[in-house]
Amino acid sequence: MSAPAVPSAPLLRIFPVGGYAGRSKMIMMRSALVYRRAWLAIVSGFFEPVFYLFAMGQGLGTYVGTLPGPNDAPLSYAAFIAPGLLAASAMNGAVFDSTFNVFFKLRYERLYDAMLATPLGVVDIALGEIGWALVRGGLYALGFLSLMAVFGLLTSPWALLALPAALLVAFAFAAVGMAATSYMRSWQDFDLVTLATLPMFLFATTFYPLSVYSEPVQRIVQCLPLYHAVELMRGLTTGAVDWSMLWHVGYFVVMIAIGVVIAARRLNALLLR
Repeated sequence: MSAPAVPSAPLLRIFPVGGYAGRSKMIMMRSALVYRRAWLAIVSGFFEPVFYLFAMGQGLGTYVGTLPGPNDAPLSYAAFIAPGLLAASAMNGAVFDSTFNVFFKLRYERLYDAMLATPLGVVDIALGEIGWALVRGGLYALGFLSLMAVFGLLTSPWALLALPAALLVAFAFAAVGMAATSYMRSWQDFDLVTLATLPMFLFATTFYPLSVYSEPVQRIVQCLPLYHAVELMRGLTTGAVDWSMLWHVGYFVVMIAIGVVIAARRLNALLLR
């Protein structure tokens, strides 16, 4: 039998000693087996942005007309909001799984306590749950991206990179979501999740351009994670790609690093105290 993977020196300084055994994929496999019997819970989450696309893009869009895209080229309203809804799909799938489901397993099912009786460590648990939330967000994004292709809302070959970008967005929101969940004490605290995600969905340029805001409000909006996701998706799906998009990518890389480290440390404090 091969010995468990030993973390490198940099990882030992960040993560708790003995917290990583290189088996996080086992957590993801367990989640996949569980959801094999609850596939409807995953499929249902895909339809919310689809309803928004039909109601806002195809319905309200007939009155709005065109809007300026990232490169100032005119876009139909449906083509303008679709990338934002794609980003929201990745966010919602990742956040839902890394918050509500993780909280139930942590506080009520006590699943992670049982896992720690095996060779799994706290970092395995954190990475495994974040990885499954990433898969769920990625599935939502893939489904919505396919719908955009069917309706002709992808106007550039750069749209092929929209799925990897959606996975990056889902990874970032899953990591931060799990880190935030580790601080929650009751179901009432989940009102804060809605308080964070709903305003982002409504105001982070999903439905209208940034220019409608005054300059002080623009600066606030530009700090929101979903804003960076929307701008990244909109640039890729319309072909308005430039070096400034690396700023959006870097934003999510930082989110991932912070989220994973905090989640691992918090699980270590909660489960091994």
